[in-house]
Amino acid sequence: MPYDPPGSVPASEALFARAKAVTPGGVNSPVRAFNAVGGTPRFIRSAQGAWLTDVDGNEYVDLICSWGPMLLGHAHPEVLAAVQAAVTRGTSYGTPTQPEVELAEEIVRRTPVEEVRFVSSGTEATMSAIRLARGFTGRDVVVKFAGCYHGHVDALLASAGSGLATFAVPGTPGVPASSTELTLVLPYNDRDAVAKAFAEYGDRIACLITEAAPGNMGVVPPEPGFNAFLAQTCRDHGALFVSDEVMTGFRASKQGHWGLDGKVEGWVPDLVTFGKVMGGGFPAAAFGGRAEIMRRLSPEGPVYQAGTLSGNPIATTAGLTTLRLATDEVYAHVDAAASTVKRAAAEALTAAGVPHVVQSAGTMFSIFLSDTPVRCFDDARRTDEKAYAAFFHSMLDQGVYLPPSAYEAWFLSSAHDERAIDTILAALPAAARAAAASTGSTTEGRR
Repeated sequence: MPYDPPGSVPASEALFARAKAVTPGGVNSPVRAFNAVGGTPRFIRSAQGAWLTDVDGNEYVDLICSWGPMLLGHAHPEVLAAVQAAVTRGTSYGTPTQPEVELAEEIVRRTPVEEVRFVSSGTEATMSAIRLARGFTGRDVVVKFAGCYHGHVDALLASAGSGLATFAVPGTPGVPASSTELTLVLPYNDRDAVAKAFAEYGDRIACLITEAAPGNMGVVPPEPGFNAFLAQTCRDHGALFVSDEVMTGFRASKQGHWGLDGKVEGWVPDLVTFGKVMGGGFPAAAFGGRAEIMRRLSPEGPVYQAGTLSGNPIATTAGLTTLRLATDEVYAHVDAAASTVKRAAAEALTAAGVPHVVQSAGTMFSIFLSDTPVRCFDDARRTDEKAYAAFFHSMLDQGVYLPPSAYEAWFLSSAHDERAIDTILAALPAAARAAAASTGSTTEGRR
């Protein structure tokens, strides 16, 4: 039953007011607060297939899919059955379990990694991968790209310094300068900047970390050959290439973005981070790579990493079941649905006279309200945020839940059927007209 607030206040508004009294900003991850688009966030009561239902009883077609994990849609019956069976056996043991071994085997089977270590969040995965890279190489400098988000690791919440090859400064209060003074932040898709950084600091660089296909400034695909260039540059200088597939892994394709261009171009990462889909909607993530690197981890090696809930039997059961159900047919369905939505959105925006660019990485995509292609973070920031907010609210009012930020990826699932797609297509023309009537900018927040 919908939550029944006192008086005539909508349930989501009442809950948001209560949440703000006990939680910073009323949310547990920033973009959920709707600061980037304005208005009151919807508190979701339940989800089924391609649909969300809020506490007021309103239904929405879901185009965030929990920011990627729900590849099969919400409450998939086989995933639920597996999880329910696992729960009856207990929820956490603090010991090794069979599901974690089987999930590791499934990941190794699908990807270039040889060994995997489980953690509970994408932030833990990237933090641990960087620690391992430093321990393996004996070096301390980390290279990342502006606009690529790798969780709230202090060293990676960094902003670019005063030049293309100068060390970073903290990107948020609370991160001391000492945490970012060994981080180089470069423009994405800029080979010259990478070459300059390695020419100057190559013998100090432990690793370069990049989203395999960035989705946290909106979807910005690597230019042809860029990942291969990064992998080769790292090899040439004795650094490790860390491919962050927390978002793209098993979502952009059956393998991840590596499966889209790695097999074609021949690049293989030294370390890979995973999350989202591999947890089946539960808090789970992982990092993996070549056996000789992974075996530097405790208890085999000297690099320490641990976690009480790592490899949790419920989360690994959900992830394993999801991956086993993620067949070629599932990816074909999601790809076809995404293509339909992309095409219809572009047609609606064109008809309304709204400048736009649609960019994809496998089944993930973003729509930038800009008149130029987006190849780096500076390009992404040219998107019309005020127009996007108008577009977002028009879609929401018509029963379609988009990412509440102009800088996020859109996700569909195998549960997006004809009814769900038709609801999206019917809403797009009015939303495009709302965007056309609005210009300006707002402030974007991370999820």
